[in-house]
Amino acid sequence: MSSHSDAHHDDFNSVPVRELPGRLPEGERVLWQGAPMWKSLFWRAYYGRLMAIYFSILIASRGISVLASGGDLAAAAIGMLWLAPLAIAGMGLMAGVAWFSARASYYTITNKRVVMRIGVVLEITFNFPFTVIESAGLRMNGEGTGDLPLQFKAGENIAYLHLWPHARPWQFKRTQPMLRSVAEPQKVARLLADALAAETEGLTPKVAIKSTPRHAPAPSSAMSAAGY
Repeated sequence: MSSHSDAHHDDFNSVPVRELPGRLPEGERVLWQGAPMWKSLFWRAYYGRLMAIYFSILIASRGISVLASGGDLAAAAIGMLWLAPLAIAGMGLMAGVAWFSARASYYTITNKRVVMRIGVVLEITFNFPFTVIESAGLRMNGEGTGDLPLQFKAGENIAYLHLWPHARPWQFKRTQPMLRSVAEPQKVARLLADALAAETEGLTPKVAIKSTPRHAPAPSSAMSAAGY
């Protein structure tokens, strides 16, 4: 694993590739590139649904409080409307953060590694060679996007805060980088599974990846169960 700051750019001697820190070495090729879908990132990584629930409860509580104190329905409605701008501003601000985060992020899968370029203010590029990846998973999201967490081999780790929100939630001890809210996740997971198998075992098996509501390891001989 290496970040943009310590990558050996003298090894890159081929054609420059979009969103990569340098030229690809001989024998390496890009298999897929993509970015998070910002709406999915907002609802999931930035807890947009929880914010919506919180503001809904706050506004409803205000109306109930007015009614309980003797006010009529009109007064309750006015009291609730006073809180609407706060809810809109809060949701809008977080949606804007998610939009900027998605625009500043880019994922690349080559036949040798996974590359994550992230960072709204300070751009950082992380390289995860297949040699440090033990397994990968796939979680299908309701809106057609998906998350692909990467499980490192024992002894390999990276700080959770360096990656957030591009990390599997709540995995602090063994941080799992995660390609988050990507489109066509089954296609990407299948491609990654094949690339891992080809690089580590010299074969490219057919992979049947099922849509599951929870993180589930992609069923490839190169991608072992990650304890989901």
